[in-house]
Amino acid sequence: MSNSGMASSVSNSSVAETPPNRVRPQKILKSKLLGGSLTLLAGSGLVGVTNLVYNVATARILGPSGFAHATAVYTLLMLLSAITLSFQVVCAKYVARADTVEQRAEIFASLHQRSWLAGIGIGLLLFVGEQAITVYLNLPDKVLISLLALGTTFYIPLGVRRGYIQGIHAFGPLAINFMLEGVVRVGGLFALTAMGLGVKGAVLASVLAVIASYFVAWPSPGIASFSLRAASIPFLEGLQAIVFFSGQTVINNFDIVLVKHFFPPVEAGVYAAVSLVGRLVNMCAWSVVNTMFPVSAAAKGEDGENNHVLFTSLTLVSIILTTLIGALWMIPNFLWKTMFGSHFAVGHYGNLASLLIMYAITTGIYSLSSVMITYEMSRKIANTSYLQLAFSGALAIGICIFHHTLRQVILVQLVLMIVLLVILTIPLIRQALAPQLLATYSRIPLRRALSEEEVISEFLRSEFHHPEFKEYRDEFNHLVNRPDLASARENALRRALLFLRRGPMWRELPLDTKWFEVDLRLEDLERIRFFPRADWRRIAQGNFHMHEVVMRIRQQLDESASDPFFCKLRDLSQSLQVNLQNPSVLLIGVDEKAPLTILDGNHRMAAAMLSGSPDTLRRLRFICGFSPDMVRCCWYYTNVNTLLRYLKNLLRYLVYDAESEIGRFQESDV
Repeated sequence: MSNSGMASSVSNSSVAETPPNRVRPQKILKSKLLGGSLTLLAGSGLVGVTNLVYNVATARILGPSGFAHATAVYTLLMLLSAITLSFQVVCAKYVARADTVEQRAEIFASLHQRSWLAGIGIGLLLFVGEQAITVYLNLPDKVLISLLALGTTFYIPLGVRRGYIQGIHAFGPLAINFMLEGVVRVGGLFALTAMGLGVKGAVLASVLAVIASYFVAWPSPGIASFSLRAASIPFLEGLQAIVFFSGQTVINNFDIVLVKHFFPPVEAGVYAAVSLVGRLVNMCAWSVVNTMFPVSAAAKGEDGENNHVLFTSLTLVSIILTTLIGALWMIPNFLWKTMFGSHFAVGHYGNLASLLIMYAITTGIYSLSSVMITYEMSRKIANTSYLQLAFSGALAIGICIFHHTLRQVILVQLVLMIVLLVILTIPLIRQALAPQLLATYSRIPLRRALSEEEVISEFLRSEFHHPEFKEYRDEFNHLVNRPDLASARENALRRALLFLRRGPMWRELPLDTKWFEVDLRLEDLERIRFFPRADWRRIAQGNFHMHEVVMRIRQQLDESASDPFFCKLRDLSQSLQVNLQNPSVLLIGVDEKAPLTILDGNHRMAAAMLSGSPDTLRRLRFICGFSPDMVRCCWYYTNVNTLLRYLKNLLRYLVYDAESEIGRFQESDV
């Protein structure tokens, strides 16, 4: 065949040379995500332990009523964290995308200035409204709200400082800062309550923890960054962050405020104890989210690679949630009573363990939704933030209507969180089910049309060396190597022989597939993907485009001298230049302008590319099968639909026996 266009330029192309320092972006993203997540998860685990100690100690020292008062004030601080986290996520996103240290410092300075204005303003509003808030929450002293106002003033700027640390991927220092806050809170609790401050001491301990965390948040751009600067931060970025975190904080915390309002202090204290588990689950899940957000944002639009970040994050969160909920399930009820004290076994709420597990499951389901929404925020303006905000409103209304028992309050949240997760998952399912939008290339020159029988003959010839054909090799060698395509009997027998090994593969091809021998030019190599199976999955790591895979093979070829896969490629690459036993490579696609996948000939094509010889590539014979329905074939495009079709065909032909079919041909010859 004529491949003069390919031959004239191949020596100067990426076929013969691979850039030596190309980085695997998918592997780097996963490495950053896993490493950062594990670092923050370890920190979150220690923070969770210190928070648990703080809350258990508060519960035992103050009793259910005092614990309910302290938790209500702390929950208000968590509600205000919507603003704190909004500053943090915007700072992290833009610092991660900045190219220079100066740009990062400018972004930090601008947001830091705005956060202080917001913190002081909200602190003043709390101070002015302390009497009304005290009455609504049935608090014993309005000084608790004054302490909250002081804590809020520092808590909002703390978000910017943590956002900068998060944006530069300093996950270790970020975890340390979280741990410091927990340690100061616990130490302050014991010291201040020992001084007789009671509930005020528990609240003041949280305020001091926030202030301490603010002053030791490092690394930081430095004192110069505190000067007045104005970085360009789009308004919609800040708005979507506020919308998201407003919805999140209401979902995670507003139930505690409503229970404090609707229920007696003792029962509100029981619910506050139950909510601790939800906060622990949420904290561990956010160790993944805090890592995912800057890693995804820094990729700057590499959507194909970042899909792996999303699914890796969902997998990590699912593992964390399953482990935590399973551990909670195994803890006996009497241990919870022992931990919190006998005062927390109240009437029909005595089975504290069942409420804890139910609340943990609810929080876990919501955490998966949070991963999806924050991933979308890292890439673009997230419309799902408004959906979450709507569900937070529905949650508040639902609890206001249904609050006969604490179990009913949790059940309202569980139902709403399941519905939210289902709605957020539907677009992902649709994306998986929808046919891929195929890139278009220049039209491939067609040499001549081929019959299906001729293609099967070529396919069988390349497969006939496999062990499955050992007992038939002598008898049918002439039929494979010297085929008579005019013989209906030979054609039927070759089909039966091929189906002995490749029946499931061939049956997946659309019935209207038309076959052609084609001329592939140099530019046409860009559209070819390797068939994703066996060792090719290990090498490709999710990217099966031919040039990318050959690049990775070339990088590992010398380092993997004993690996059977690389040995086979090395030997084949050398033999192709001398003795090309089977030159045919089978490819499939939608049409002459669409991407192509190698159906048969992965090793031959890779070996030819590795050889770097124009003559070797020119001697290959390319056969393409085209069908508009090729996107329904799992060998061409793998998704849920195509895999289900493959499974259906496997079941349909489960009773088909290729050996029996071959045996009937043998009997007819006797």
